[in-house]
Amino acid sequence: MDRKEFIEKIDSKIKLIRNERDFSQDRMAQIIGISKKTLVQIEKGRATLGWSGAVVVCSLFKDSEVLQMILGEDLNDIVISLAFGKCEGNYMKTMGGKLWWSDIKKEGEYRLQQNIVSGHFRILDSDDRRICSSFDEEYINKSMEELVEG
Repeated sequence: MDRKEFIEKIDSKIKLIRNERDFSQDRMAQIIGISKKTLVQIEKGRATLGWSGAVVVCSLFKDSEVLQMILGEDLNDIVISLAFGKCEGNYMKTMGGKLWWSDIKKEGEYRLQQNIVSGHFRILDSDDRRICSSFDEEYINKSMEELVEG
């Protein structure tokens, strides 16, 4: 997934996200910082939130079932991976990927997982801390090799 696809996914579900919270168009537009006219155009497929607008929606509605169904449980991880390209060093504790992740391989104390919804990858240590995440499979495999080799 790239930024364009990410934005398109958010754009296409903005009305469902709004309805999930039972917000009017006026209220939703105010919350995400756009005009009602722009929101109406986005909901009709005639305009787009753009990168910053899509990130705002993901940040403010991170518990949305609609968003989790199209992107998976860890929206922040997806946004970070798209924003920085390759993300390393945040070492955040995770839930270990029980729902939205499939284990690709395990070497030493590290596990390589792929998100079953978004397709992005991450490396976890034995304490389920995220070491690295990326949409780039070649990069993530190289990072895994480097970690295992020490």
